[in-house]
Amino acid sequence: MPNIKPISELRNNANEISDYCHQFQEPVFITKNGTGDMVVLSIEEYEKQQAIISLFEKLAIAEIEAEAGPGADFESFAKELRGTING
Repeated sequence: MPNIKPISELRNNANEISDYCHQFQEPVFITKNGTGDMVVLSIEEYEKQQAIISLFEKLAIAEIEAEAGPGADFESFAKELRGTING
């Protein structure tokens, strides 16, 4: 069950909300005038979520490349790259 607090609670009890986010590794949803406004999340949890998103992006790209068929073999690629670098 999500933890939902009014914005006044964030203003009055920021330390307790921070402690909750760190202790339970869960976000706190903040409402303003009864409507969702923002999410408070520990930096550690935010970074973990960003890493997962980045991984899924890389996997999606790899999947598209795999469906496109085989690419150049490594030796050919390395030879071409060396030629580009060395002129």
